[in-house]
Amino acid sequence: MNVLHGVVRACGLVKVHGQGPSRVRAVDTVDLEVPQGETVAVMGPSGCGKSTLLHLLSGLERPTGGEVWLADQRIDILSEQALARLRRRSVGFVFQAFHLVEELSAAENVELPLLLAGHSWREARRRASLLLERVALADRVRHLPSQLSGGQRQRVAIARALANDPLVVLADEPTGNLDTAATLDVLRIFEDLRSAGQTLVIVTHDERVAATADRLISMRDGMFVDDTRLAGTGTGRLGRLIGLEG
Repeated sequence: MNVLHGVVRACGLVKVHGQGPSRVRAVDTVDLEVPQGETVAVMGPSGCGKSTLLHLLSGLERPTGGEVWLADQRIDILSEQALARLRRRSVGFVFQAFHLVEELSAAENVELPLLLAGHSWREARRRASLLLERVALADRVRHLPSQLSGGQRQRVAIARALANDPLVVLADEPTGNLDTAATLDVLRIFEDLRSAGQTLVIVTHDERVAATADRLISMRDGMFVDDTRLAGTGTGRLGRLIGLEG
């Protein structure tokens, strides 16, 4: 029996797209272990397999080979129904394009995963209010996504990802659609989450985002080519990059 030492673990992970001459190994025999409370940033050129890796870790895609573990449970062999239940309970996902429900208010978007997980309306409303306050959107709870800026929409998406107190938050280019000011707001939230002990795996092109991490993994052609523990605290690195410190 496999024994898991981290919150997230991948063993010999492979994902192949296509067949014949068009066959591509998007993820090529990757091993990864993310301990509880660690923030890992994954960087690399477009098409190197970063987003595919994140989708495999979350169960949004099935691997061609290898294993994916979340806590003490192997998830790549679960049924679709069991996998959906596990994702709702244990995984928070932040997308580059936000993926908010346009017909729902900010509060209702955050309440939705709580209701799907079986929480009462009262508890969902209470939890959503606390989370939106945490991301500095207490004054936008009744606004629709169309009434929010890009940065505000991403903060709603982060609050939604945290709704069920997940074991891990997976973020795919979370600042890719944001301007500088909105990016800094999101970076501060990620740094707060790291400081609070939230396990995070963040795919990014942005060195400022990577500066919030404990580890930086570089990917090329579906493989890890470097895995470096970053020196100093996330706050210090982040401050030096964005000028928050002198």
